[in-house]
Amino acid sequence: MNLSPALQPTYTQEQMNARQAQRLAEFIAFGPIVFQVARVLLKRGILDQLRDHDEGMTVEQVATATQLPAYGVKVLLEAALTAGMVLVDADKDRYSLSKVGWFLINDPATRVNIDFNHDINYRGFFYLDDAIATGKPAGLKTLGDWQTIYEGLSSLPKQEQDSWFAFDHFYSDNSFDQALDIVFAHPVRNLMDVGGNTGRWALRCVKHAPDVNVTIVDLPQQIALMQENVAGQPGAERIKGLGANLLDESTALPHDTHYDAIWMSQFLDCFSTEEITSILRRAAEVMHPDTRLYIMETLWDRQRFEPAAFCLTQISLYFTVMANGNSKMYGTDDLTACINAAGLQVETIHDHLGQGHSIVVCHKP
Repeated sequence: MNLSPALQPTYTQEQMNARQAQRLAEFIAFGPIVFQVARVLLKRGILDQLRDHDEGMTVEQVATATQLPAYGVKVLLEAALTAGMVLVDADKDRYSLSKVGWFLINDPATRVNIDFNHDINYRGFFYLDDAIATGKPAGLKTLGDWQTIYEGLSSLPKQEQDSWFAFDHFYSDNSFDQALDIVFAHPVRNLMDVGGNTGRWALRCVKHAPDVNVTIVDLPQQIALMQENVAGQPGAERIKGLGANLLDESTALPHDTHYDAIWMSQFLDCFSTEEITSILRRAAEVMHPDTRLYIMETLWDRQRFEPAAFCLTQISLYFTVMANGNSKMYGTDDLTACINAAGLQVETIHDHLGQGHSIVVCHKP
């Protein structure tokens, strides 16, 4: 198994004494409750109030400021205290914000993850056991009647849709500036964006390079969302869409143009290893010797900071329960095996882009 130097000591050696391990075990047992406590503290502005009062606040003061019953505020703050989100002055019964509470308020990744887990995952994860046993997204029925979540994105209620796209865009958008430099280090006139979603990357490309043309390949529902999103934007006339279901192995990628670059961002994690190999094999069929394939993924084993690896391995279970039942956030070994099986070779890997992305550059030997 590949593990970055930052992950080696944490994942190969015991880090806790017995008491610490026991506490974490109980924290896990009550994890769903701790999560909802944190979410309500944020939603109701309780943590904001504590942040704005350096001297701390009593239960009654928080209740008055937030217009909530004192009983509700008290049970929330006591739970938050023992979960590490707040601190207390025991002599004055005044609560204040802890470092964990500060991150809950101020870390944008944490806020995005909370909304995503509540609006998309929370109810569905009751069916994790079924999903593991069947290889099907058993929790997806809590959102709608689809085979995969991607078929239903355009039909989700606004709150759920906003949380899903905020999650998806947050991780990819933070890497785009560096990614543009990598992709356009070589001349690119025609770029194929496979799994282009709402066209945000395509818009960045046509803005970055005034002579590039982008073809987005995605599900027909996503192409419709993309066309709506790019309409009227500068360079939109150089973006076209092709509706295609790449789960169907008979679906070929477009070969009507000499593509200098093929781009797949946060796309292959939506498929099983067998499906990834099939998609990459079809990409290889339309590649020329000078075509480069750029795969941008958050590979969990290449992370510079351990909390990122933790988040990514937990996100894998979203794919298991909600998205499709058979994909995950992959590690280097898994992805490289698929690339080689498809008849492609890894040219180089660029790490630590944005929120922990890597770009794997491949060519056809």
